[in-house]
Amino acid sequence: MDVDFDLLSELTAVDGTPGQEDRVRAVVREHLPEDVDEVRTDAMGNLVATVEGATDPDFEVLVAAHMDEIGFLVRHVHDDGFVRVDALGGWDPRVLRAERATVHAAGGDLPGVIGSPPPHTDGNPYMRDEDEVRDVFIDLGLPAEAVEERVSVGDRVTLTQPLERVGDLLTGKAVDNRVSVYALLEVAARVDPDVTVHFAATTQEEVGLRGAEAIGADVDPDLALNLDTTVANDIPQFVYEEDHVTELGAGAAVKLKDGVVIPNPKVVDQLLAVADREGLAHQLEVLPAGGTDTGPLQRSHGATPAGALSTPTRYLHTPTEAAHVDDVAAVVDLASAFLADLDGDEDYAL
Repeated sequence: MDVDFDLLSELTAVDGTPGQEDRVRAVVREHLPEDVDEVRTDAMGNLVATVEGATDPDFEVLVAAHMDEIGFLVRHVHDDGFVRVDALGGWDPRVLRAERATVHAAGGDLPGVIGSPPPHTDGNPYMRDEDEVRDVFIDLGLPAEAVEERVSVGDRVTLTQPLERVGDLLTGKAVDNRVSVYALLEVAARVDPDVTVHFAATTQEEVGLRGAEAIGADVDPDLALNLDTTVANDIPQFVYEEDHVTELGAGAAVKLKDGVVIPNPKVVDQLLAVADREGLAHQLEVLPAGGTDTGPLQRSHGATPAGALSTPTRYLHTPTEAAHVDDVAAVVDLASAFLADLDGDEDYAL
C-alpha cells in the first residue's frame, strides 16, 4: 500500500467539526515538513504553511484542503438526560440510527449512542414516516444529573468510526476530507518548488465553504489548486452508469465542474498533460451538485485561475466513507508532479 496508513488513521481519528478544527490543525502542524518557511493561522482557524520558491518566489500558488468533517452541535439536554443535536453539514438522517457518537464536552469527551427504536415499535403513532436529523437523540448512559452537569448547548458531536482497510479500500469517518489533508502533507514533504507555494488547511467547508472564502483576504495567489473528495456512485443499486461521477481505482479525478465552480480550462489542460506525461492514472469529474472550496478560491481575491483534484469516495457523508488506496496515492503523485512542473512563466488568462 503506497499510503501511510498510520498518518491517515491519525488524521481521520481526530475530531474536527466546522468551527472547531483545532485537533486536526494540531496534527497538521505536527506533520508539516521542517523546512517550511512560515506557518500561520487566522481568525477562522485556517492554517497556512508557506514554502518560498527557489527560482521565482513572486509567483504564488495556493494548495488547499479543508480540515473539517460533518458533525453536530448540542441544541438541547432533556430533563431525562438524552441529548438533542443540530446538524453541522449535510447528513442523510437514514444513516444515523444506532451509530456510536462522541460528545466533545468541556470536561472531556463522552461516548454515546444514537438511539434507535426497535422494529417491534414500528406501529408507534409518534414515529415520523421519514427520519429527520432533528429526531436524533444521543444516549450517554449516564444519570440525567450527570449529563446536565457535563454537557452544554453548543458542545460538538461526531460519529465514532475508526479507519479500516477493507480490501483495497480505506473506510471510516472523516475520509472527507482528511484524505486530502493527508495528500497536502505528503505533497508538502515531497516537492521542492521553483515557485512559492502556500499549503492551506482550511476550515468550515462543510457549512458553506467559509474558511476558503476568508483565506482569500490574506493570500493573493497567482494560481489555486484545491484538493477534496468527490462522489463515486459506482455501486450496484439505483444508480445509472452516467451518474457514477467517478469510479474507485480509476485514479485521481480532475474536476471539470461542480455546483459552484468551472475550473480554469488552461489549468485543467495542464493537469491532464502532466498526468499523461507521467503515466498517472486519472479520470474526469463532472459533479452535478454540491460544491468545494475551489469556488471561493477562484474568486475571493478577484479572478484567480483555479483547478482541483478529487479523491473518488463512496458513501460520502456517512461514517463508512470509502476511498481506494491507489486513488489516494494518485492524487499525491499528480499534485506533486503538477507543482514541480511550475516555473512561474505560466499564463492562465483566457
